Amino acid sequence: MTRLQLSSSAFADHAEIPRRYSGEGENISPPLTWTAAPEGTAELLLLCEDPDAPGATFLHWLVTGIDPWTGGVEEGQEPHGGRSWPNGFGQMGWGGPMPPPGHGPHRYFFRLYALSLPVRLSERPSVEAVHSAVQGRELASGTLVGTYQRL
Repeated sequence: MTRLQLSSSAFADHAEIPRRYSGEGENISPPLTWTAAPEGTAELLLLCEDPDAPGATFLHWLVTGIDPWTGGVEEGQEPHGGRSWPNGFGQMGWGGPMPPPGHGPHRYFFRLYALSLPVRLSERPSVEAVHSAVQGRELASGTLVGTYQRL
């Protein structure tokens, strides 16, 4: 499988996500850029998840149907052509990091998938359902990890 390079001008891989993008700050999505999707890509899917959340992996952002020719998304925007889904807070679109105070640093995995076929999801998909839906459709993927903690 091909690898997509996924990055942000707001934070480096495995570095702290600025407060501006958190639930404590302005709660806007960070800017992201990525390399070109391979030929045969039907859509891009963008997912941000927190596996360190108490209970189950927490969904912070899910966008499907992103145009394959796009190379990124500006801060506070939705990717071109994409459909936003409810996040774990029950709101549409981006829901910034907001781990429990004193819980230590959480990791936020931004995952971008180039898919050979569009995915079909329920109206409130879980992170696990998204991972299941992309299996067998992945042409390429990329991951960017940011961290955030509340003291």
